[in-house]
Amino acid sequence: MTDAAPLVIRDATDADMAAIQAIYAHHVETGGGSFEYDPPDVAEMIRRRDAVIGGGYPYIVAEAEGEILGYAYAGAYRPRRAYRYTVENSVYVAAEAHRHGVGRALLAELIRRCTDAGFRQMIAVIGDSDNHGSIGLHRKMGFREVGTVENVGFKFGRWLDSVTMQLALGDGGETLPPE
Repeated sequence: MTDAAPLVIRDATDADMAAIQAIYAHHVETGGGSFEYDPPDVAEMIRRRDAVIGGGYPYIVAEAEGEILGYAYAGAYRPRRAYRYTVENSVYVAAEAHRHGVGRALLAELIRRCTDAGFRQMIAVIGDSDNHGSIGLHRKMGFREVGTVENVGFKFGRWLDSVTMQLALGDGGETLPPE
């Protein structure tokens, strides 16, 4: 990947799902950002994407020179109706594209789309308090850390924390949403 290649952020399609699965598989197999042990196959990734889109949430990719360099999506934070103005985000970047602005571009577009859709809060639940890249990205994008749940996951022979970060979207909690 070269920094000179134009980065395109767009909706994910079926044609992107093999690349998305490969990116996610790498994170599952090598890091604590996902608490899954076994990478899901492409069919499962398509099912998950379709559920996100079917719920009215964005699922996007970053592409440069025909290569998928990362993906991101937002979904329901919790299923109960009272949480309907809050989304949870996920951002995954291909290993070779780290530190090239891909995660920032994806998260910026996700924030824009969720704000435009009327959501008021975005939550990031980051696996592993040692996941400095993800924590730093979210902090740079205006998220604040609101809590850490310690030792809730066990993977690679060690305990993992879960870091929660939050960003107000639009008016956040300053005004009432339309009912």
